[in-house]
Amino acid sequence: MTPRTVLEALVHSPLGYLRTVWPLRALGFLLSGGVFATAAYIGVGGLFAAPVGTWASVLCAVAVVVFAAALAGPLERRRLALVDRGDGGDGGGPKDRSDRVGPKDRSERRGPRHGPLAVGYGAVSVLAVGWMDLAVVLVSLGIPGFLLLAPLQPSASSWQAVAGPVAGALLLPVSAYPIGAWAGVRATVTRAVLFPKDHELREVVRSRARLVDAFETERRRIERDLHDGAQQRLVALTVRLGLAALDLPPGSAAAQEVAAAHALAKEALTELRELIRGIHPQVLTERGVPAAVRDIAGRCPVPVRLDIDLAGRLPAAVEQTAYFVTAEALTNVARHSGADHCRVTARCRDGVLRLDIEDNGSGNADPARGTGLVGLADRIATADGRMLLSSPPGGPTLLRAEIPCGRPSAS
Repeated sequence: MTPRTVLEALVHSPLGYLRTVWPLRALGFLLSGGVFATAAYIGVGGLFAAPVGTWASVLCAVAVVVFAAALAGPLERRRLALVDRGDGGDGGGPKDRSDRVGPKDRSERRGPRHGPLAVGYGAVSVLAVGWMDLAVVLVSLGIPGFLLLAPLQPSASSWQAVAGPVAGALLLPVSAYPIGAWAGVRATVTRAVLFPKDHELREVVRSRARLVDAFETERRRIERDLHDGAQQRLVALTVRLGLAALDLPPGSAAAQEVAAAHALAKEALTELRELIRGIHPQVLTERGVPAAVRDIAGRCPVPVRLDIDLAGRLPAAVEQTAYFVTAEALTNVARHSGADHCRVTARCRDGVLRLDIEDNGSGNADPARGTGLVGLADRIATADGRMLLSSPPGGPTLLRAEIPCGRPSAS
């Protein structure tokens, strides 16, 4: 497992940690905060040293601190990327973890937390924590640095001139551990403050290390076995029972039993065909997502409004994922939401299929309650996509799947 944070790197392989780039990342993380805080203090000190009035100095110093605190929040988010890669974000913190899907503007993006809390955290970082970052670096590197420079000290004896550099060289790698540990703690606090969990929207992300190819191969094998084996036998059985019923006296007990068996065989055949269609519907293969989704919506007990605008066929894996996500989501709507109508929207923009399933039910959908949402997230993740969920108590519920799809084909 590749460590995503400096703390994971420390715990995963304490000895191997020194051979990675994480110590340098941690050092850069702490120095950036310490240097920024030092610059702010120098600016404030310079104002008080300037030949201006006391009140003017105080007002200017307050303005400098406020400005530095406002800048510290964005700086903390940028610095976080050095020691906490999160889920692969490019600016620190979890990537798009707090995308907002609200009732007014479904496409509105909401990044990390801003406002008074972020400014307050920036002020604490500038006034206190930045100094602690710098102090940890100076103490951790200062002791081995002092020992390494022992031969340059005029009062150093001969044994100190020899033993000092040796001890300093031995302690220098050790200094990487307190620097990394403190950077990891600081990053954890920063993530908790600036990247809180959004209770209105949760991105359900599961591991993508699934055996996708093996799953697809097994699915196709089951579909083929059912279609070519069990289904054909049931068809033959139905035909034989029908022929047997023609040879029996009408109204006899044997004719009634054969007729009942014939009806059961036809029901079993119908259910088997439904099962095969659930594994991989023929309409999806032949006509694509719009027709397959219309087929699902037609069988849903909750009225479904469709708004599907796709320019052409999508890759087979994307179409399969979109179909099964829609089928499972509409099943959840029918079973759990209490909604009286829902809507399915599909758009492909900039190489990403965005599939929205929204209902006016009671909301409060929770992946932890076992309503199939975790399985949906896993399926979407295997297609290198993600699932977003907005389901406040009282509704409405919006499930969004974003699946990379490239450009639709014209076929």
